[in-house]
Amino acid sequence: MIGIFRQKNPANILVLLFFGLLIKLPMFVHPHSVSVQPKDGVLFHSILGLFSKAGTTNSILYPSLAFLLLFTQALSLTTLINNFRMMNRPNYLPGMAYLLITSFFPEWNYFSAPLLINTLLIFVLGWLFKMYNHPKAKGIVFNTGLAIGISSFIFFPSITFIIWVLFALMIMRPFRINEWLLCLLGLTSPYYFYGIYLFLSGSWTPEKILPYLTVQMPSLQQSIWLAASALLLMVPFLTGGYFIQDNLRRMLIQIRKGWSLVLVYLLVAIFVPFVNTSNTFENWVMAAPPFAAFHACTYFYPQKKLFPLVLFWTSVAFVLVYQYYGPHWN
Repeated sequence: MIGIFRQKNPANILVLLFFGLLIKLPMFVHPHSVSVQPKDGVLFHSILGLFSKAGTTNSILYPSLAFLLLFTQALSLTTLINNFRMMNRPNYLPGMAYLLITSFFPEWNYFSAPLLINTLLIFVLGWLFKMYNHPKAKGIVFNTGLAIGISSFIFFPSITFIIWVLFALMIMRPFRINEWLLCLLGLTSPYYFYGIYLFLSGSWTPEKILPYLTVQMPSLQQSIWLAASALLLMVPFLTGGYFIQDNLRRMLIQIRKGWSLVLVYLLVAIFVPFVNTSNTFENWVMAAPPFAAFHACTYFYPQKKLFPLVLFWTSVAFVLVYQYYGPHWN
């Protein structure tokens, strides 16, 4: 399976689709309704309003939407890494890794605001890559801030990703105050227009414009399944980080900066669930794309193929056992 996804073959899109359907079959056998949290934004509630009637009569609507998001995100992440030559040659391993690791936790397969935001964040990552040495980057800078602003209307704690974007400006561009201000202008533009709408409709209140932010430690239920999922998530991540570091000298400067962006992306995504925390795992799915990028390197770079093969089939076996014999999937 790893050998198939190591190749850049257009037919691998179909193979990736079948792989995703097989490994995520319990999503459809035991469908889960949409996941709604207190800090979901007005835009996400508006999206749910479009599907509310169909969702009550069709139990697999929300699992189908979740799978569509997961599959398109896997393809988008793969295309991004290949187009910017983040690895030695194009392959479909990032998409495979993304579909695999999102199966480690049942909550990462629910239709939720954080899962929807992953699509925006992958686009933002591509825009940040483009900023390096771009002669006319002002439009890209504004779009990145705008995307983070829009994402906060889907899930408000995602506004924390502005920290990632500002770090990216430091890493990818020489300091220009006008670009930083343009980024912040893009971030605040959705709030400006939403404030105008609330004022004209007579429902303006400060809390609707800017909800409060708190940082707390989430209280998560511990289990052997959670420990195994975390282990299978961290071992390939650390191994992938080692191979990236080992190949760093042979990478172009923009690729080195790109991997720095992915690492900062991961750190911020891990921090976001602590903002206005909830005691569920849905929020942690925002860390899946950068994790998948590092996992892909674990499957790609080793000279001896035994380790990635054992790791892959161990992960697949764990997912299948968890899905059919563990809690929360059924």
